[in-house]
Amino acid sequence: MRGPDAYPTVSGVAAAARLLSARHPDLCRMRLAGESRAGRPLWLLSVGHGRRHVLVVAGPHPDEQAGGGAVLWLAEQAVADRHRMADADLTWDFLLCLDPDGTLLNETGPAGPRPPAVHFRHTYRPAAGEQPERAGSFRAAGDELPETYALLAVIDELRPFLQCTLHGTDVGGSSVRLTADIPGLAEPFGKYAAELDIPVQAGTYDTLFWQGSGPGVYVLPPGGGRQQPGGEPAKAGGSTWCRPHRHGGMTALVEVPMWATRRVADAAPHPEPSHAVAVMAARLRKDGAALTATLDRALPVIGSPGEPGSSGAQLLSGVRDAVGAFAALAAEYDRLAADPQPPLTMAQVAALDITSRRIPLRAAGMLLRLLDEQPLGDGDPAAEPGRLRGRLERRLDAGARELVSTLDARWVPVYDQVELQARTVLAAVDRLG
Repeated sequence: MRGPDAYPTVSGVAAAARLLSARHPDLCRMRLAGESRAGRPLWLLSVGHGRRHVLVVAGPHPDEQAGGGAVLWLAEQAVADRHRMADADLTWDFLLCLDPDGTLLNETGPAGPRPPAVHFRHTYRPAAGEQPERAGSFRAAGDELPETYALLAVIDELRPFLQCTLHGTDVGGSSVRLTADIPGLAEPFGKYAAELDIPVQAGTYDTLFWQGSGPGVYVLPPGGGRQQPGGEPAKAGGSTWCRPHRHGGMTALVEVPMWATRRVADAAPHPEPSHAVAVMAARLRKDGAALTATLDRALPVIGSPGEPGSSGAQLLSGVRDAVGAFAALAAEYDRLAADPQPPLTMAQVAALDITSRRIPLRAAGMLLRLLDEQPLGDGDPAAEPGRLRGRLERRLDAGARELVSTLDARWVPVYDQVELQARTVLAAVDRLG
């Protein structure tokens, strides 16, 4: 039965998992897998007693919140299918939220449908080196985040034949990224997406140079090949995605959209990709210059946002990371515009457009949250927070409306996001036997 159109909270997911364990103590158990940087628990729920493990990770990015509902959906399904699970010698393991600190920062906004500007107004997106799954690509060896260390330890202990990490995107379509191919996965994935009226993404920013295994399913390039066009070194080999390979396993990333647009499903060649991408590069430079100037003006007002690991410090780090990405990203877009190889499709250009628009929206939203902590004041310089806030709010409102209206995007009910993630995970497990 469908629940309210709202994302479950970190505490709500943990409470539901605890209740499931209490109702089925013969099959379910919860334990502490580690602690976050702020000391919050990282809970692992296991269902079954088989020797073959599937690990499902929710909350790898804190602003992608459908995964909490999906792990509960899958856990309840595993309980219902206990005999088939036993016959398959299978255990399901669910890491209920990999980044609870960051996810709690996103829970300040509405839990369900909201105007796009309100979504970005409450978004927290960590800097790349502070994202537990990807931090190993940016941090020195031995400098793992506590969340990263906990996940790596779970993988090495359980040796899953499949790790599924549950991701999302604010605007776009649904897709699956694989560290090794799962032949035939595209067929059930596409069927489930069609039943739920969620577009399958025919081109994403993150998979522009990945190999296709069917519509919406992409496989990591072998041998550390080029992965994405961004200005940051997105080396999947340094992430937790590839850790299961040490034990003969693999990883599937399942992504669902909050707002869906059919523009990302159009695989037709774009008639003028060079011009379109060049326009995006120019807009990135303009937005980057404006936000850099605003951040420079805001820093004296914000002052010290708190101790390392505090919400203020996290938000400021996220703002700096977003603002710092503009120049390199614009330069990469320029290179794509000069030589759009492989030839870009309508879907790929739409994906590049979405990326170029949402980064300034994230930066503006996080900076506004920092300014919210400052008094408005009436004079100079005490009135500076109010002036900066008004300017950022106008920019965020206009940019969010344009993002959604340009792409004809519509809200996807939370239950549909959750169901597509869960059913795709089940299909991946079935295909791997």
